[in-house]
Amino acid sequence: MSKVSLKNGSREGLELSTLYEISTALGSSQNLGNTLHEVLELLSRKMGVGRSSITLYDPSNDELVTEAAFGLTMDAKERGKYKIGEGITGRVFQSGEPAIVPSVSKEPLFLNKTGARKDLHRKDISFICVPIKNAKHPIGTISVDRLFEGEEISLDEDLRLLSIIASMIAQTAQLYRSVHEEKNRLMEENIQLRHELQDKFRIHNIIGHSSKMREVFEMIENVAKSNATVLIRGESGTGKELVAHAIHYNSPRGAKPFVKVNCAALPESLLESELFGYEKGAFTGAHERKIGRFEMAHSGTIFLDEIGEFSIPTQAKILRVLQEREIERLGGTKTIPLDVRVITATNKNLEEALRAGLFREDLYYRLNVFPVYIPPLRDRKDDLPLLVDYFIEKYAREHGRSIKRISTQAIDMLMLYHWPGNVRELENTIERAILVASGSVIQGHHLPPTLQLPTSQTIVTGRISFENAVENYERELILDALKASAGNQSQAARLLGTTWRVIGYKAKKLGIDTKRYVAKGK
Repeated sequence: MSKVSLKNGSREGLELSTLYEISTALGSSQNLGNTLHEVLELLSRKMGVGRSSITLYDPSNDELVTEAAFGLTMDAKERGKYKIGEGITGRVFQSGEPAIVPSVSKEPLFLNKTGARKDLHRKDISFICVPIKNAKHPIGTISVDRLFEGEEISLDEDLRLLSIIASMIAQTAQLYRSVHEEKNRLMEENIQLRHELQDKFRIHNIIGHSSKMREVFEMIENVAKSNATVLIRGESGTGKELVAHAIHYNSPRGAKPFVKVNCAALPESLLESELFGYEKGAFTGAHERKIGRFEMAHSGTIFLDEIGEFSIPTQAKILRVLQEREIERLGGTKTIPLDVRVITATNKNLEEALRAGLFREDLYYRLNVFPVYIPPLRDRKDDLPLLVDYFIEKYAREHGRSIKRISTQAIDMLMLYHWPGNVRELENTIERAILVASGSVIQGHHLPPTLQLPTSQTIVTGRISFENAVENYERELILDALKASAGNQSQAARLLGTTWRVIGYKAKKLGIDTKRYVAKGK
């Protein structure tokens, strides 16, 4: 460092002023490189530093890289790379101890790798290098030049000041590094989750092979590639949200946001602010700006579930968004353009709502560009065994149970039920059965009371007779054995520890069609 004028105060006062401004700079910037460059500028302006640099350790290349420099060209900065132990800078980092070189022209270890000190024959330079340590482990160095004047006391004072600054830089650099690592981790996690979502909501992952579901799959494939507005119709629990996800993640917008709004769950007083956001001061309690769901979904998809619950005034605002593709936040005057695909869903009969004056006709036609109807479970019973197998595997794994399958009698009970709650009710039913089952098979008595098949004895006495209980148990055992043996009565008998004659007799008595299981054989 060169001599600086101290007319307005002592060196101590100047150092305190310099440290204060450096601490302010370190705490205010959002970019580490800019922050460190500002620190070096402050050293030059306040303390008279001519050239200075800060290196940080790059573990990927196992070397020190010049992160910030003052008084050096960009090319010189790029050349400022040091292997561990190389030159003064590399040795300071390796040892963790500072170094003072009173005259660099007389120091053979001084490498001048940046090429910035070519005029040493005209004026000699002193060089000070201090390690930047975090938890006693070096993470980089800070070094400065000053004109050689042969004053050891002045160099020692410079060393003390640089050591304090290095400690401050270490804390900031570690904070930046932690934030950077966390940001990278979150970005990687976000990418991984998006890939998982895309895999999860592939069309082939929606369970169903019935003719009605094949029609749904075909419609999803047709509309996913476009930006058309989609209206998903169907009863509660049929999987409308699953279809909305499938449309989004199989579209060109699949890597962009998917924002869901449950219109029925939001009070009318909050719905507009949730959808469109608001400016600070728009109303009492609006202490800061809030971004609405439409803005969150920009370049992606917004899914308005239960669109039939919107009031007439809110419907008018939604219609404007669909027509103009722009919004205004509450309390704002700026128009915000939007690039959003709109998917809506409802379990209501919108045609009846139209006739009753509860739904705008113009909005209806805007939403009903591409309708997709999801059939109720009672109309796609062929898919029920597939769904049951999927839920058994899912909840057996989730609850740590060894349930492998469901008995034939239990499947028959499920097939006879009318399923007013659709797939959601079936899922809840299987999860309950997983929790109450004691063996490896879900039996009929593990299903909830609403699915139990009443007998004449049950209706009269309120409980099943002993004889019927025994018959039901025998039926379940025989059905399971026939299912496991693909209808082979001899093999089923061996599984049950009896003879094929007994199996034949019992099957006839209990009305079991053994040929049914041969047709489904291995």
